[in-house]
Amino acid sequence: MEYTYEQLKHKTVAELREIAKGDEKEIVQGYTQMNKEHLIQALANALGIKHEHHEVVGVDKASIKARIKEMKKKRDEALSAHDSAQLKVARRTIHRLKRQIHKATV
Repeated sequence: MEYTYEQLKHKTVAELREIAKGDEKEIVQGYTQMNKEHLIQALANALGIKHEHHEVVGVDKASIKARIKEMKKKRDEALSAHDSAQLKVARRTIHRLKRQIHKATV
């Protein structure tokens, strides 16, 4: 049976060990001593499953990251100057930019 990485993550350790028992590949040897994280990785490698990464669509992630970096510098300056108003502005801007990236993630 074909599995996805997400399906493996939602299975119990017992179910993962049952899947590993049926696979005779060398990478899954010692599956009885593995914890869930290691077992998922070993099974994914043995079954040729690749973890799908999320993509940011519709926004320029690099420019937003650059703006976040600038705002972190302003935040540090405001923190050292004990300027609470500027600190709040910097933190809220950083939060808003991070949320913008998060919302554009598919």
